[in-house]
Amino acid sequence: MGLATNSTTCLVCGIKLVKNGRHRSGTQRWRCPSCGASSTRRRPDVTRREQLREFVSWLIGKATQAEADGTASGRSFRRRTAWCWDLSPRLGPAETIYHAVLVDGIWIGTWCLLIALSDTGRVLAWQWCARETTAAWTALLDQVPAPGILVSDGGSGLPSALRQAWPETKHQRCLFHLQMNITRHLTRNPRTNAGRALRRLVMDLSDILDEQAAINWQLRLEQWWQTFGHLTRERTLLKNGRFGFTHDRLRKAWLLVRLVVRNDVLFTHITYGNPRTTSALESLNARIRDLLRRHRGMTEEHRRRAVEWFLATRELPLEQALDLAQPITPETRPEPRHDDQITPTLYGQGLDATEGLWARSGWAGRG
Repeated sequence: MGLATNSTTCLVCGIKLVKNGRHRSGTQRWRCPSCGASSTRRRPDVTRREQLREFVSWLIGKATQAEADGTASGRSFRRRTAWCWDLSPRLGPAETIYHAVLVDGIWIGTWCLLIALSDTGRVLAWQWCARETTAAWTALLDQVPAPGILVSDGGSGLPSALRQAWPETKHQRCLFHLQMNITRHLTRNPRTNAGRALRRLVMDLSDILDEQAAINWQLRLEQWWQTFGHLTRERTLLKNGRFGFTHDRLRKAWLLVRLVVRNDVLFTHITYGNPRTTSALESLNARIRDLLRRHRGMTEEHRRRAVEWFLATRELPLEQALDLAQPITPETRPEPRHDDQITPTLYGQGLDATEGLWARSGWAGRG
C-alpha cells in the first residue's frame, strides 16, 4: 500500500503551485502564481495509510478499540478501519537458505495454520489449510528454499511432502512431541513393567547428546523388544465377540517408537547439530494464542487476519508490512461434481475434496 506522489500542479492552467500558508485545520495551502487559484490538496491515500497503521497497531497491541479511539465505545474506530479487514499482509519471498527449518501447525477455529520458522527464529512462511495433508505441507515447503534439516512434530502428510519438495533435506523428529505421544499411549504411570520400561527409554532420549549414547540407547531398545516384544502380539477375545490386541496401548507406543527408529529421524541432531525440538515454534504459537485471547469475540475470518498481521509485523518493520499488504480478491470456486456419487457439498476448502487449500467465500487462503 504505497503512497501516491503529491502533485503540486494547478488544475486550471497547469502551472506549478507554490506554498501559500496553511488552512486553519493545519492542511497546507497551495496557490497558482499565474491565475491566482488557491486550494488545499486532499490525500485520501495518506488518510487510508494512517487508518491502516492505526488498525494494525491496535490489532497486534494490547489496547482496546475504545482506548485506541479515545472514546467510550470505539464505534468510530470500527467504522473508520472496517475496510482494513480486506487487506492481506505478506512477507515477500524467502530467499535465504538456512541450516534448519522448524515447522508446526496451530488450529485457529476450523482452520489449521502451518508455520515455517528458521533455526535463527525468523518466520519464513505460513499456509492455511483445512487439515494437515501432503498438499498443505507441500504448499508451505514450496515457499521456502530447501534447508539442510527439517525439524517437525511428525504431522500427517509431512514425510511425503518432504520427499516431494525437499528430497535432499534430512528430517529430525521433535523429541518432546514424541515423548508426549508415548505418554498419551502409556500414561504417566504405566501399570505394566513393559510400559514403564518403554516410557523410560523414550524419556531418556533427552539425555542423549553423542553418538555412543545413541548406540547404547538403541541396544537398550533391542533388549526391551527381546524381553517384552511378545506382549505386542498377544490377542484376546473382546466383549464384542472379536479378537483384539491384549496390550493395545503398549502396541501403539511400540509401533510409534519402531517407526521413528526405522526412519532414522531420532538422532539427526547428533550428526548435524540442528535443534532437536520445535520449542521455538511452540513459543510462537503461545504468543498467537495470547493475541487471540486479547481479541476474543472476533469472527474466525478476523482471527485469521489478526494472526497474519502478527506474523508479518514480527518479521518486517510496520511501514514495510503496510507496503506489502494486498487487497483480497475472490478466488474461482471449483466446478461442482457431476456424477452419481452422493457426496457432501464442497465449500471451496481444498485443491480437491480432501486437501483444504482453497479460500472460503473469497477469504485469502494463503499467506
